[in-house]
Amino acid sequence: MNICVFLSAADLADRYTRPAKEFAKLIGKGGHTLVWGGSDVGLMKVVADGVQEAGGGLLGVSVEFLAAKARPGTDEMVIALDLAERKRLLLAKADAVVIMVGGTGTLDEATEILELKKHGHTEMPVVLLNTEGFYDGLKEQFRRMEDEGFLPRPLTDLVFFAEEPVGAMAYLEESRGIA
Repeated sequence: MNICVFLSAADLADRYTRPAKEFAKLIGKGGHTLVWGGSDVGLMKVVADGVQEAGGGLLGVSVEFLAAKARPGTDEMVIALDLAERKRLLLAKADAVVIMVGGTGTLDEATEILELKKHGHTEMPVVLLNTEGFYDGLKEQFRRMEDEGFLPRPLTDLVFFAEEPVGAMAYLEESRGIA
């Protein structure tokens, strides 16, 4: 399975890197491929290192203005012209999406896949990995959107909220018929 992970490229505290490393090992040990923003810095590097060390594949999609930070030694590295093309390519190469901790770029990517799913343009599984309650506020906002009629589909059809990496992987593998 090609698992697209949207996440930060920032250097983060252990409370965020530890679960990210755990999920990365699950990707690699499962024989899956990480599809990610291609950067060799911060949390993106932590996850790519973990996947590679555990035997998984690496498929990066960087963008021209960040190409100098692209990870060497990947199975495939694509350089997109801009952020919009990068998102399109990431999703085109993915069988599933996991949203990890991140900033505005991660939030942009998360809302893009949920909007596509809301309108039936994809049925791939989407997991929001709520490490340390990072996305509690967003989860509450999504529930309000659902309760007040802003979502034409049930929230549970759009995204699965996982509190731990093992739960995220179990959901993905079950959704894709691997478990």
